[in-house]
Amino acid sequence: MKRVVIVILYVLLCVMPLKGVAQYNRNYIYWVGQQCMVDNKYREAIDILNVLIRQDERNFDAYFLRGIAKYNMDDLLGADADFSLAVELNPVFTGAFYYRAITRTRLGNYDDALNDFQQAIELRPDLPDPYYSRGVTRLLNQQFEEAISDFDKYIRYEKRHVAAYLNRGTSYLYLKDTASAYENYNQAIRTNREEPESYNRRGALYMAEDRFVEAHEDFDMAVKCDSNYIPGLFNRALANNYLHRPMASLRDFDKVIELDSTNALGYFNRAIVRIDIGDYNRALEDFNSVAMLAPENVLLYYNRAILHTRLGDLDAAIADYTHAIELYPDFANAYLGRSALRRANRDIKGAESDERIAERKIAAYRKRLKDSTYSIYADTTQRFDKLLSFDSRLMERDFQRITSTFSEAGNALTLIPMYRFTLLEEDSTKVDRRPRRIGTQRVRDFVERLGNNLVRLDCRQSNINPDSLIAMDRRMAKELKSCAEPTWEQIFERGISQSLIKQYTSAVNTYGEAIQLNPANPFLYLNRATTRAEMIDFISSIDNSYQSITLDSDPSKRLNSSATRTYSYDEAIDDINKALKLYPDFAEAYFNRGNLMAISGKLPEAYEDYTKAISLEPNMGEAYYNRGLVQILMKDTRKGCLDLSKAGELGIEMAYETLKHFNIGQHN
Repeated sequence: MKRVVIVILYVLLCVMPLKGVAQYNRNYIYWVGQQCMVDNKYREAIDILNVLIRQDERNFDAYFLRGIAKYNMDDLLGADADFSLAVELNPVFTGAFYYRAITRTRLGNYDDALNDFQQAIELRPDLPDPYYSRGVTRLLNQQFEEAISDFDKYIRYEKRHVAAYLNRGTSYLYLKDTASAYENYNQAIRTNREEPESYNRRGALYMAEDRFVEAHEDFDMAVKCDSNYIPGLFNRALANNYLHRPMASLRDFDKVIELDSTNALGYFNRAIVRIDIGDYNRALEDFNSVAMLAPENVLLYYNRAILHTRLGDLDAAIADYTHAIELYPDFANAYLGRSALRRANRDIKGAESDERIAERKIAAYRKRLKDSTYSIYADTTQRFDKLLSFDSRLMERDFQRITSTFSEAGNALTLIPMYRFTLLEEDSTKVDRRPRRIGTQRVRDFVERLGNNLVRLDCRQSNINPDSLIAMDRRMAKELKSCAEPTWEQIFERGISQSLIKQYTSAVNTYGEAIQLNPANPFLYLNRATTRAEMIDFISSIDNSYQSITLDSDPSKRLNSSATRTYSYDEAIDDINKALKLYPDFAEAYFNRGNLMAISGKLPEAYEDYTKAISLEPNMGEAYYNRGLVQILMKDTRKGCLDLSKAGELGIEMAYETLKHFNIGQHN
């Protein structure tokens, strides 16, 4: 009945003239909007508040309330706009500053969020919530000491807030102060002994210090608090394994997989434990499950090769080592493993070739040991058959794969990859619906100077078959050796071929040589940036994290967000920045930086870069497509779909497939 009354009121408000609307008590309309929000009817609340705002465009309270409704519908940009209007109309509106700060934190706009928190605190220094939320923002922004100071202030007011102790403990942990971290985790447990996350956080710290018995006790308590708490079950499985309790470890992984049948890490770790107890056939089943869920996982093929070897299937083992090498050509251990098997199969030439390649990669690794960009997979002392932590990422091969995310409907949304100078053959069998772009004169002059009719500035994958690319690379290598002083053009072309055959480390070095000879050329930096980005998805896959942060300062307003760990593309971004400094009107560079910002979680910055690319190249359908995805991820689905529609008009065929996943405009 209550819903019917609200709907009738809304209809009356819509159909009556403004003079009639004025006869209604504005406070009552505002109250009805509030009641809709209390009942989680945010869409209806927005409709009612829209009527109020149309009648009184200076009603800052209505904008504020509508901003909260939009936030709870994950329309973060819309919420930010409404909070901004409220602040503009009422410059001393503490709540609007506060909630705009939380919204901007979720958007990754930490600097502006901190400014808003400061405004809210200056207006009302007696309110505790802004200190907590600012502490979370500072923690996310890696300002750990400042975060601790804010959590201290908040706890003076609110001594029963578990998340405050957990996040203060995490801040101390990042400052290497484990004693204070333990103290805070202990306090969180004393505050609420039924909260599983507190035990899980302290248990993770025990695990990091190899205190496996105490870690197991904490994970056990977390599971007792919540028998379906997957992080606790997963971590208890790890602890059981370290305590040499393989059967208990397997039971926990069984439960994890029962609760989440798509948990590739669960299958991977269970396979490793099964190998340890000699249950090879069932371990192989688990590895095969990982292959279905994460087919680009290089560690899967490496470890399955070892398992195939133990099962006596040398051909399958060699095939898996080969697949691992194809996924990551710098994986020295895979070459060594394949070498041993080739020798056993009397392929002496192949075995010696693999040994020489492995030795070169190991030597290069040792030479550049302090360079964090160099892969750990050339380190033969590294163990690759160990269990992976709950926060680890299974390895994905392609830059395009790691830029994937998922829509609410569960369908994969993939950014169109970065532009770079690549090798492409004209294919008359495929129709390219994109408007023909001849590029800027500066790009055309650069391509003409290279003198290779296969070189294109494009975001598409090369259509030249791998064998031909390898042959081209070998020919270029011979040409470089025969030259007393190779030109930067020759070196750059070698970098292109090395990138295309996935010799990422060598390609980065080669581009560096070209840059030394011609440091003022923006296009050299562009290609090095794309290659560096492609390397990151390998070296970022095995990563343990303690962090689990929530924005939960005001549960009554349901403003929640979980932090996700992102990986650093700083070197690639730095190269793009250099290219733009040398060539400020380089649309493709803005597009590329947009991609890097997007996969780094900096969605507003990505949006700005795609917009700049479009302003320079209005027919760049790829920029419209990626900007559309970014807007969808920021929950501005309507604008995102408009961009996808424009991308479709500009020949990006996948745009129409993506539009099918959303319902905007389908039920008019």
